[in-house]
Amino acid sequence: MQRAAMDPAEEPPSMLWGLDPVFSAFARLYVRDILVMTESTQVPGIYFYKLHPIYKVDVLGTVVYKRERDDFFCYGVDDGTGVINCLCWKNDLFKEEDPAPSGAQHSDGAQGGFNLVAELKKLRETQRSRCRLEIGELLRVRGPVKTSRQQREIMASTFYKVDDPVMAVQVAWMMDVPQLYRLCYDKPPQLQPDAAGDSPISVVGKATNIIKDFFKQKSVTRFRPYDVQDLLQPLIPCQPQTASADQLCCVTVAVKEPVAGPSACQQLRQLLKEALQVLQDEGVVYRKVKSQDEVYNVTARDTDLLIAVKDVIREDSRREKYAEKGCHILHVLSAVRQRHSLNVSKATLQLVLKSLECNSDIVSTSEDHYTAF
Repeated sequence: MQRAAMDPAEEPPSMLWGLDPVFSAFARLYVRDILVMTESTQVPGIYFYKLHPIYKVDVLGTVVYKRERDDFFCYGVDDGTGVINCLCWKNDLFKEEDPAPSGAQHSDGAQGGFNLVAELKKLRETQRSRCRLEIGELLRVRGPVKTSRQQREIMASTFYKVDDPVMAVQVAWMMDVPQLYRLCYDKPPQLQPDAAGDSPISVVGKATNIIKDFFKQKSVTRFRPYDVQDLLQPLIPCQPQTASADQLCCVTVAVKEPVAGPSACQQLRQLLKEALQVLQDEGVVYRKVKSQDEVYNVTARDTDLLIAVKDVIREDSRREKYAEKGCHILHVLSAVRQRHSLNVSKATLQLVLKSLECNSDIVSTSEDHYTAF
């Protein structure tokens, strides 16, 4: 099966690969994705899944075929999405012979003492049984990905049989892997530094910290985007001056030339938009009413929201249904949205609940349950 290599124009420079945490980890990818990953044109043996550089993977699946040689096992592993060949080298345990029992061993066994040789033999047998699998058994394998004779396979650095009688390991695996795809693998990697030498993530982080400091210093309760836009101006790289004293004759020509990339004003608006989105995701700010007049409320200083949450918990915790455990956070969220604003997020509510609990207005009876004093 012939697989296309990564387009050199799309492939990120190899010096930036280390910025992606996936590169240094065993990626828990589905077998179907491992089989179709494109190979790097810069470094053979490095593959890309949605521009994430990958060279070692972690797979859990059922053995569907096996082949044994003097130096290695060859297992076909099926994780439900495809089958991949796993080359598992035998270690010295399979080559060494077990020590023969001695007279001292027989004497110790007769006296009922600890038999070191017998215990060592049991340990070796256990290790061998974990590495020698039959068809239908569950195998976990880790190692780098290789392409041999146009066939994608895993060169196992670690492999062992997984005892999973109630399928607890497989269920946990099937819940973890989709989460990794959503949070990491399917998101584009942040590998390109910006003009100032900072990654886009760090610039947005600096912008959010500047806005948070502004809230604390000015005791802000509500604001509009243009109130904080100028605060982020230092984070935007200055545009170089193209017209000097000895180039005035060329000003007309220079003005007509298009400027590559977004302008400083566009960059500032985009940075502000991303920073406000991060603050909303964290629950630090929220919009009580979504309208053309873009007004944001600062959660920590919104007394109306704090009172609404406290009233919901105080009133509903008296009801028989919530008297024992208290009100669940989702119940409080639904009630607050009906009373105060439909735009209150769970993150925003969590900050309010934390503030009320610190002030001893409410208490958490168990995880995600709250009641009033």
